This record gives sequence, structure tokens and C-alpha cells, in this order.
Amino acid sequence: MGAKASCQNTTHDWSAAVDHEHLAKIRQSPSEYAPGGLLHLVLEVLAYAADEAQASGRTGWAEVRVHADGSVSVTDDGRGTDTRFERNGQMIKKPVMATPDLRFFDEASRVVLPDGSPRRGMSVVAALSQWLIHINRRLNGSWTQRYENGVPITNLVPIPGDGSTGTTVRFQPDASLAAEFGDDPLQQLVGNRTFVPLCIDVRRDPPN
Repeated sequence: MGAKASCQNTTHDWSAAVDHEHLAKIRQSPSEYAPGGLLHLVLEVLAYAADEAQASGRTGWAEVRVHADGSVSVTDDGRGTDTRFERNGQMIKKPVMATPDLRFFDEASRVVLPDGSPRRGMSVVAALSQWLIHINRRLNGSWTQRYENGVPITNLVPIPGDGSTGTTVRFQPDASLAAEFGDDPLQQLVGNRTFVPLCIDVRRDPPN
């Protein structure tokens, strides 16, 4: 039995890396799944960094960076996305980007993010982004993968490790969402205590 077949489905179903019907459902209703636009997508990513810090029993760190091209990256210092190896040596990862989070997406009683809207999961971020780059750093190997409209367009591409662990998610929000947000929401991220035990830094790159 391969690693994929034996993985326990706790937060995501390991049996498939992409759920096209699920992604299409999100893309058809951006105002429902990302009310408030870009800020909500950032909060969805930060919620996972906070989960990781809490599970590790430590104070975690995350950086939100607004890039000159309008994309946003969220970097954390967690353990990185879970990665396994099949018996044939094929690397697989926990399908967090393009499949529903079993804990949140269809639950009647939902976790609420700091913007007052329900948490749905990382698939909302992927589906409502023109492109998304997932960089993963783990002790057993580091890699990157690119998505477009929620669908992976590359395999896991190995990258050199640097001794650190964590995840970076950089995404360009879809045109259906507000393209940018101002300084006030950014500062609210820093001061908001909903994401305890997570310290959040915010950076804004100068325009080109």
C-alpha cells in the first residue's frame, strides 16, 4: 500500500490532489467565499500558520508582504506542508490547495475569521487567485509548486534547503476581488489577537 492510500483523512482527502468541481463552485461565487476580497484571502492563509503554531505549542511567526505587482505573500516558520513518498519514490503532499478542508468548508457551525466571515480553507485562496506559488520547506526536503485558478500546473519542483522550515504562499488575487487593500487593514493584522499564538509582521514593497 502506498503512502497516499494509507494517509488518514483528517483535514483533507489524500486520495486526490485536485477537486475541479469544488474549485469551480468557489470561483462562481467569489463574494460568498471571500467577502471583503483580498483581506479575507490573507486571513485564510494566516489561520493555517496559527494552527501550526498552536499545534507545536509555541509562539509562531508570519510575514505578510504586499509586492509591487499587487500579489501578496504569507510566510510562516512552521514545519511545512506534510509530504510523503510512495513506494515508487514519487513525492506527494497533503492536498491543501485544491481540495476542500474537511473541517471547515461545509460545516454548519463554522470558525469565524477576524473579518467576521467563516473560515473555508486554503482552496478558497487558490481558486480565487490568477496564480499561486506554494513554497514548502521541510526537514525531509523542500519544493515549490505553481497553481493557476486553483489548478496545479507544475509538479513538485525540488529547491535547495536552507536549514529552515516553513511555508510561503504567494498569490495574485483574481480580478473579481478588490485588487489591493490599504494600510488600515494591514495594521489591523498586526494588532489583532485572534491569531494567538502568532506574531505577524507586515511589509509593503515600494512600487516599481
